[in-house]
Amino acid sequence: MTYSKLKLPRIPDAVAHQLETRIIEGSLKPGDRLPAERELALELGVSRPSLREAIKQLVSRGLLLSRHGGGTFVTDRLATSFSDPWQQLLEQHPFLHDDVLEFRHLLEASAAALAAQRATDADLQRLEQAYQHVDAAYAGSDRSAQVAADVAFHLTIAESAHNAVFAHLLASILRLLHEHVRHSLREMSVSAETGRQLMAQHRAIRDAIASRQPEAARLAAEAHISHVRQRLIDVATSAQRQQRSLRHLS
Repeated sequence: MTYSKLKLPRIPDAVAHQLETRIIEGSLKPGDRLPAERELALELGVSRPSLREAIKQLVSRGLLLSRHGGGTFVTDRLATSFSDPWQQLLEQHPFLHDDVLEFRHLLEASAAALAAQRATDADLQRLEQAYQHVDAAYAGSDRSAQVAADVAFHLTIAESAHNAVFAHLLASILRLLHEHVRHSLREMSVSAETGRQLMAQHRAIRDAIASRQPEAARLAAEAHISHVRQRLIDVATSAQRQQRSLRHLS
């Protein structure tokens, strides 16, 4: 009987696979700098030449970026490859905002339900911190701070779902989502009352996840997006009425 030879992975390939796994899982995020070569080689239990070859592989694939004399960093290629073309389309075609809301409705409701099932204690601590940042932002009037905190809150939920595709898909549209939230908050003219409503919705999502209630988390996320969607429809309708009134006067 003839047996095929076992194909063992080359050490550089195995190291590249390990680093790639860390990027997928999110323990290495865009902008993160890899540890010093000596330190990382020791951590992985490989030689420095093997580590260099592995890094070279990931650099050639656009996942890492080496700067001469400045270290090696994780790129944002996974994020920009999706969001870049859609960013311009979103700016030029306002009707796409409703499509983004519909997408968020599906994605974030599922992510919230999974987070309620899978979030670790560390995840819940990060979620609480993200919620507190949103609360502080809405207590003020800095629109940029509100947008950044709002996006970070929803991204934390996606990461707490412990589904690599969910986390990276939301990270991939982070720029698109950031623009959409900025548009939503600008168009909604966030008043003190609107801020209180939005915070109540964020609190309901946080509480459902923290109390491990998947269906409640799903419904709370759906209610939040539905509220934003309806507010934007109301704003658009009001703007159309004003334009018609102005035309009658001209």
